[in-house]
Order: sequence, then C-alpha cells, then structure tokens
Amino acid sequence: MRISIIVPCYNEQAVLKLFYVEIVKVLEKITNNYELLFVDDGSQDSTLSIIKTLCINNSHIKYIAFSRNFGKEAAMYAGFCNVDADYVAVMDADMQDPPSLLPEMIQILESGKYDSVATRRKNREGEPPIRSWCARKFYQLINKISDADIVDGARDFRLMKREMVSAIVSMGEYNRFSKGIFGWIGYKTYWLSYKNVERAGGKTKWNFWKLFKYAIDGIINFSEVPLSIASWSGIGMTFIAFIMMLVIIIKRVCFGDPVAGWASTMCVILFIGAIQLFSIGIMGQYIAKSYNETKHRPHYIVSESNKETVKKIN
Repeated sequence: MRISIIVPCYNEQAVLKLFYVEIVKVLEKITNNYELLFVDDGSQDSTLSIIKTLCINNSHIKYIAFSRNFGKEAAMYAGFCNVDADYVAVMDADMQDPPSLLPEMIQILESGKYDSVATRRKNREGEPPIRSWCARKFYQLINKISDADIVDGARDFRLMKREMVSAIVSMGEYNRFSKGIFGWIGYKTYWLSYKNVERAGGKTKWNFWKLFKYAIDGIINFSEVPLSIASWSGIGMTFIAFIMMLVIIIKRVCFGDPVAGWASTMCVILFIGAIQLFSIGIMGQYIAKSYNETKHRPHYIVSESNKETVKKIN
C-alpha cells in the first residue's frame, strides 16, 4: 500500500515545520511507502525554502513550486495530477486538519465499504458568528439547488482511493470547486466528524470577501438555478406590468381619472431597472465562466520540482 499526502501551501512558514513533524510521525507508524507532496502556490515568504530543507533530510518528501499564485484549487489539482499512490489524501498545513485522524481513515478505507473518507467539523468554535451563519446557509442553499452533495462543515481534508482521484483528474474544468466535485462524482464516502481546531500559527488566507466569492463560484459551477431565477423574474415583472397597464386604462376610460404619480412611476422604473441589471449580472457570471473555459489556459505552471516526472503545465 502506497500513500500520498498532498499539502497545498501558501505563506505557511509559521506552521510548516510543526506540520511536518506531526505528519511524518503519524505516517511512519503506518507505512514506509509514503509520499509527502508539498505544492507551493507562489508563496511570498520562506515556505519554499523550508520545504527544500525538509527534502534534504527525508527522501519521501517531494515538492512542486508554481511560477505564481494560482490558488488552492489549482494546487490541489496539481497534486492530484502528479501522484500515483493507492491512497491519496489532501491536507492543509495549518494543523486544522489533524494528522492523528489518518490511521482511522485508512482503517475505514481498508474495510472495503467506502471509496473515500472525508472529514467535517462538528462545530465552528473560534469563528466569527456571522461567518459561521453564512457558511451554514451556503451549504443548505447549494444542496437544494445543485447536484453537489456537500455536508455542512465539510473540509477539503479527505483520503481517497486511486479510482476516485482518477475521476477528479478527468474533470479538467478551469473553474474548479473541489467540494462540489467531490460530491458530484459520487463514490461511497464516510464522513468523519471532529471538533474544530484553530490554526497552529500564522493568519488565514480566507477573509469574508474571498469566502463569499468562493461560494458564488460554487453555486455558478454546479447550478443553473440562478439563470432560472433571472428568467422567472422577467416573466413575473412582465405579468405585473401588464396588470398595471390594464388598471391605468380602466381608470382613465371608465372613471376619467388622470394618470398621475410621478414619484411612484420613478420607483417602478428604478425597480424594474434593478431587476434587469441583476438578471444581466447573473448571465454575465455564467458567460464569464464559459469564456474562461474556452481559452483553455493551464490550471497551473510549475517553475521547479524535485519529482522525477511532473506535469509542469496542465
């Protein structure tokens, strides 16, 4: 049995050595046939230098360094494209994904009942209340309007069999939302719950605005419901306008009432204009995603690596 651990890294110098000590301690108790693949996503600190130093002392450590910051999704995809182990895991280096869970995850996979073991947080202690509330509502919304099966509190930390990893790699779309991809491809998944763990050091790279944009990307990538909302809004506003037109005609012809109300007219015009702009904005998001896909730009570009065979552009 060979295990590969993919670790996307971006400015993780504060926690990298601690993570290395903990993960190696766990892996060496499990097997000697493992690979620890660090994917440096264009870090601006000493992350890459630390990884290279770790490689000198441990031949099991490999790294891939991007030419710039392409994002965590690209880093994960690069990892999936460049591993060939029987079991593949994705973990963050900030210690919020406890390495101590790996033995139990491997045991569950070896039972033969599941194709992957995914982790989820039982609680969100340490997070701002508004962020936790928005996260819960996002999971509820995307599960209702899409085919992606995403559990509330789901982490990217999961252990998968080779077949599932191959399926993920086959989905070569440029606009990636891995949580949705994991659920969309199917396979039997066991959800392992654990208490939330705060970062061991450094600062999170995910502020509220970035998480909001990530949520919008997830909805657009896995649901066509926003387009339907725009269409039905147009139909609804057309019906209301037709009714109001009849009311005005009847009042004028039958009762001789003058057509007045400049203020109310302006409110209606502004409201309809807002609906139109909102609908155009929704369609624009889908067109932009389609445009990015048609350009066929690589998900990532590798500047250097110590792996013998690595896909440098993909």
